[in-house]
Amino acid sequence: MQNYFPATYQQYYPQQNYSQFQSQQAPQQSGITWVDGVSSAKAYPVSNGTSILLMDSNENAFYIKSADQSGMPSIRVFDYSERVIAQNPQPQAAQVPEQTNEAPEIDLSGYVTKEELKKVATDIEKKIDSLSSPKTTTRK
Repeated sequence: MQNYFPATYQQYYPQQNYSQFQSQQAPQQSGITWVDGVSSAKAYPVSNGTSILLMDSNENAFYIKSADQSGMPSIRVFDYSERVIAQNPQPQAAQVPEQTNEAPEIDLSGYVTKEELKKVATDIEKKIDSLSSPKTTTRK
C-alpha cells in the first residue's frame, strides 16, 4: 500500500538507555548570600511568602528580607560582633538561693480594699442611673 501522507508520520526511534551516564552534581553553595550594603539588600529580589538572610560584605551587619503573601517586602537590619571565648574558662559554682519560710514583702499602697471598690462602684452606678433617668422640669 502506498503512503499518501508521508509528512504526517514520524519514523520510530527506540529510546536509548540513559542510566549509563552519571549525573553531575551541582557545586555546593554555602547558603550565604552576600550583598554590598543596605541598598543592595533592599534591591535583592525575594519571592512571595519567603524570607532570606543577606550578609553585608562591607560592614558587620546582616539583613533579613521578607516578603508577605502579596509580595510586599520588608527588611530588618542587625549588627553583629565577634565574641572572644577564654582559653581556660573557670567553671562557676552553682549558686543556690537561700530558702526562707518568710513571704516576700509586697507594697500594697497602690491597691484598694474591697470596701473602697464597692463604694466607688455604687457611686458610679448612681451617676449612671441619674443620667439615664428622664428628667422632668416644670416651668412656671
